[in-house]
Amino acid sequence: MASAIFDVLLAPFGHERAWFDLLLWPVLAGVFALVVYKRLSNQAGIQRTKNRIAARLYEIRLFRHDPLQVLRSTGGIFLHNGVYIGHNLIPLAVLLVPMLAVLAQLVAHYAFEPAPVGAVELLEVRLDPRAGVSPRDVRLETPPGVVVEAPPVRTPDGEIFWRLRAEAPGDHQLTLAVGGETLTKGWAVGGEARKVPVKRTRTWEAFLYPGEPALPRDSAVETIALAYPERSLGPLPSGELGVLVTFLGVSLLAGFGLKGLVGVTL
Repeated sequence: MASAIFDVLLAPFGHERAWFDLLLWPVLAGVFALVVYKRLSNQAGIQRTKNRIAARLYEIRLFRHDPLQVLRSTGGIFLHNGVYIGHNLIPLAVLLVPMLAVLAQLVAHYAFEPAPVGAVELLEVRLDPRAGVSPRDVRLETPPGVVVEAPPVRTPDGEIFWRLRAEAPGDHQLTLAVGGETLTKGWAVGGEARKVPVKRTRTWEAFLYPGEPALPRDSAVETIALAYPERSLGPLPSGELGVLVTFLGVSLLAGFGLKGLVGVTL
């Protein structure tokens, strides 16, 4: 659902203006977080708890020559901090899924770029040890434009690696035969910047890698992955970590900068 929505929302600005989406969406996420926070958090309780923490800090300054009073005040600060965290749990739990969904889409669209023609990468397949499928039973078929450079390396714990070379641009589909099961894995090579398929998995991680559909839940394969080069984002930090840092930093700045306008106590 998130992919269907964001593939449309991000399309008008195109991948050539990645900086626009990487600044716009964190700001919108920060505003959305403020609205949720205001609706679901105990604003009166948060303000009351912050006042009590401030009072305990004043006690430490006023009675700094009384060790017992300093210890009591410090204990009170820890206690009120626990209450403060408790007031934040409900809005944080509600915000977790939509925030991760937006962040995962931005990473899929802007953190990586297609592999260049001539690139050599490893295709990694991890089998479910409970499925009873041997690594020797897994076969790979490549389309025109992709060449297998070396025989696969199979490990006893159910991992298989193929070294692939990209000889032509395109969105190639690799086909895996795993026992009686047939699976595909995309490999974006050359061309314009676009959303790239980094990993297919049947675990909860599929939510974080929306470049292509998750693997079937009953599949004998846990993960199929291919590495991609990081995309340069100009003045913004690059790669998966760069998109994460930009998202968190801009959304926090937007949230703190607009909290007075929205009327939220943090």
